[in-house]
Amino acid sequence: MGGIASVAMTDLLILARKLIRVVRAAGEMELHYFRSSVEVMDKLDGSPVTLADQEAEALIAKELHEICPDTPMIGEESVAAGTVPDIAGGEFWLVDPLDGTREFITGSGDFTVNIALLRNRIPVMGIIYAPVADELYFGAEGQAFMSLQGKSEQKISVRQAPAEGLTVVASKRHGDPERLKEFLKNKKVVQLTNRSSSLKFCLIAAGLADLYPRLGPTSEWDTAAGDAILRAAGGRVTMLDGTPLVYGKVERKFLNPEFIASGM
Repeated sequence: MGGIASVAMTDLLILARKLIRVVRAAGEMELHYFRSSVEVMDKLDGSPVTLADQEAEALIAKELHEICPDTPMIGEESVAAGTVPDIAGGEFWLVDPLDGTREFITGSGDFTVNIALLRNRIPVMGIIYAPVADELYFGAEGQAFMSLQGKSEQKISVRQAPAEGLTVVASKRHGDPERLKEFLKNKKVVQLTNRSSSLKFCLIAAGLADLYPRLGPTSEWDTAAGDAILRAAGGRVTMLDGTPLVYGKVERKFLNPEFIASGM
């Protein structure tokens, strides 16, 4: 796979399709650990990490450097280890090699590989792979796609809010149920479902859900790929005041404010 100096002039959907091989390779590595014993360690912030997280990020970093050696990468595990490259140029990767580590550890399988390309603090391309379910999602330039269990890719888009009510997705392990209840009290909700990792964005992008309010902390690598895919599918991700979520917040250690992802 030949390298390019910058992705600025590259077709972003072509780039996303190049990355399918990368996320699948990272997913295969994670499945090896998932199906065997998992050694869990604690990062400095107390959150768990496994060898699968670390080795998958190393694989992704190597591949991204080969594709585009001049574009820096912000990765969850490298940042945790104190490595933060200069992203002042405005174009960089955001990578969560294993989003949903707690689900990985407990054996639920609700975890994903996430890669996003950021330009001027906005996610312009994203790809997400769920290894256990073999579900792939990617999007850029106003188009989003999914491929399930290795089948041909199909275009996806958000749906109009159903008259019978909204399907809301929320985190399995994070958030305040009472705050969520208060947030939804004036909305017509027909179903509330709990999912982990970035698959919540994917459900909205695929027209299977309508709203994901995140009333709690996340990091940029948790959301960037899903944000890019959802935007490409016609949805949006905004802060609670309605302004778009932005990225590259080095001064905030890449922490996101609370936000709302929706197809509306």
